[in-house]
Amino acid sequence: MADVIRASGLVKRFGTVTALDGLDLSVPEGTVLGLLGPNGAGKTTAVRILTTLLRPDEGTAEVAGVDLLAKPEAVRGRIGLSGQYAAVDEYLTGFENLEMVGRLYRLGKTQSRRRAEELLGRFSLADAGDRPVKTYSGGMRRRLDLAGALIAEPPVLFLDEPTTGLDPRSRNELWDVIRELVRGGTTLLLTTQYLEEADRLADDILVIDQGRAIAQGSADQLKGRVGGERVEVVVETSADVARAELVLDELGAGDIQSETQSRRITAPVTGGPAALETILHRLRAAGVAIVEIGLRRPTLDDVFLALTGHGCDPAAAPVEEPAREKEETAA
Repeated sequence: MADVIRASGLVKRFGTVTALDGLDLSVPEGTVLGLLGPNGAGKTTAVRILTTLLRPDEGTAEVAGVDLLAKPEAVRGRIGLSGQYAAVDEYLTGFENLEMVGRLYRLGKTQSRRRAEELLGRFSLADAGDRPVKTYSGGMRRRLDLAGALIAEPPVLFLDEPTTGLDPRSRNELWDVIRELVRGGTTLLLTTQYLEEADRLADDILVIDQGRAIAQGSADQLKGRVGGERVEVVVETSADVARAELVLDELGAGDIQSETQSRRITAPVTGGPAALETILHRLRAAGVAIVEIGLRRPTLDDVFLALTGHGCDPAAAPVEEPAREKEETAA
C-alpha cells in the first residue's frame, strides 16, 4: 500500500524554540495516522507544514505524490484541513459558509451550491442550513468546519485536534463522521491529545514529544508499554497511604505512583480481577481504610509518564506556536 503522506527529517525552529526536531512519518492510502502528544509537542506545527502553511527549516515531505516544497499549490488542491478551532463565519448561514468555501476553491457557483447542500445533509445540518452560524452549538460548528474541509472532495484530510472542547455526545457524532470518511477511502492524519480518540479512529499512532517521535504502534501496543492493567486506590488518611504503598509495592508489577493531596495510589498489575481481589484482601488485613478501589487500563497520562517522565498537563507543556509562527503563517 503506497504512502499518501510521507515526511522525513522535518525541523522547524522559532527563535530559540525547536518545535520539530527531525520528525519522520508516513500514512498509507486509506488509513488513519493518529499523531498523539501533549500540548506543545509539535503536532500543530507538523500539520501546518504538511498543509503548506509553514515551510520547514529542514527535511522533505510529499502529500498525494506531490513534493510539498516544490509544488505547494498542487498539494493544496489535494487536501482538506480542519484546525483546532472552527474556521466559520458566524454571521453567515451554514449554507453560505459552505458555498463561500466552494467559490474560494473555484468550483463555480452551481457546483459550490450543490456541494453545500450535499454536505449539509451528510453532516446532519440540513435543518440548520439557513440559520446563522452564531446560533450553532459547538458540535454543529465543528461539523460545519469539517464539511468545509471536504467541499472540494480531497483525497487527503488533516484534522488538528478536531474534538477539543466538545461534549461527549458531540465528540461521538464527529467520530462517526470521521469513520464514514475513512470507509469512503479518505487518507487521514489526525492530531489529538486523547488516547481514546486515537484508539477508536487510528490504524497507527505516532507519539511525539518535544518535536521528536518517541513511540509508534497501535493503541493496545502503547498501553502495553506501561504495564497493561492498573489498580487505583484512594485511602482515608496519610498514614493509610504509607501502608497501601507497602502492599502495592509487594503485589504490584511495577513502579507505584502516589498523589499526596488526593491520597490516590496507582500500581500496574497482572492477573486482572483476581489481582484486584488479592490486593483488596491484603489492604484490609493491613488496616488500610479504603475510600475507593478499582481496576482500569492505562490512560494517556500513564503512557506519557512511562515514555517521557511527564504527563500531558497543558499547563506544564512548552509553548508550541510562538508569535513568530503566526507572523510567518500570515506572511
